[in-house]
Amino acid sequence: MARPSMLLALGALAAAAVACAPVDNTADTAAPAPTVSTACTKDQLNLVNAGKLTIGTDKPAFEPWFKDDDPSNGQGFESAVAFAVAGELGFDRDEVQWTTVKFDSAFAPGAKQFDFDINQVSISPERAQAVDFSKGYYTVKQAVVTAGDGKYAGAKTLAELKDAKFGVQVGTTSLAAVQEVIKPAKEPSVYNDQGDAVSALKNEQVDAIVVDLPTAFYVTAAQVEGSKIVGQFSSTGGAPEEFGLVMEKGSAIKSCVDKAVETLKSKGELARIEQEWLSSAAGAPELK
Repeated sequence: MARPSMLLALGALAAAAVACAPVDNTADTAAPAPTVSTACTKDQLNLVNAGKLTIGTDKPAFEPWFKDDDPSNGQGFESAVAFAVAGELGFDRDEVQWTTVKFDSAFAPGAKQFDFDINQVSISPERAQAVDFSKGYYTVKQAVVTAGDGKYAGAKTLAELKDAKFGVQVGTTSLAAVQEVIKPAKEPSVYNDQGDAVSALKNEQVDAIVVDLPTAFYVTAAQVEGSKIVGQFSSTGGAPEEFGLVMEKGSAIKSCVDKAVETLKSKGELARIEQEWLSSAAGAPELK
């Protein structure tokens, strides 16, 4: 997703953040000019800070992407992914340092003071004009949100949702997912604005709404008191939205980072991390 500015509101909620001082990254801030790496061993990588892998992310660092607002603890989906990529590149935990980078700054044009940034940044052609992206490390899924005590709050499968009245925003992948995957018996109520769909859920005009999973975390934490994520599911049709690691345009380590992500994907490690932090810990089980 293009992480919406509204998601920053999560910082005020217990479910979203605690506190951690940003990393002091004042030393050795001059990024070396990109050169093509011929190998992916850590001693041959052209790094921002010699001998250290520098990873950027925003502050506060929200759950379930990070835990306790501390990217360095390895907990939360994106912290775990970052350390897994670092491991594939040959770095131990104590050879990784984190630096605070505002969301919009990560993919703005110009030199970067990180080797890669991880912050729920969706890969897009427009952004790729200013920065390099890794291969996608997470394909954004759709999620069903209901009132916590709603009729369909306990659904475990998509089939159990067939008779629900859905609210969804017009022109979104969420609407396509409702129509093509859930295929409910009742026509969904379609709204011009996502806020209207959320209001319909609050006012019990619909049984459930469908939004992308990152937005679902925001809805349940900040917008609809007592609501819950019933589960997540994969949508069909069109190019999937993916999060990518962000690097400086022309990054010398892009091919190595791509290789690391692909290796983690092929080994099933990314799927395992997703299951741990976005399904189990975050309370968003898969709906089949």
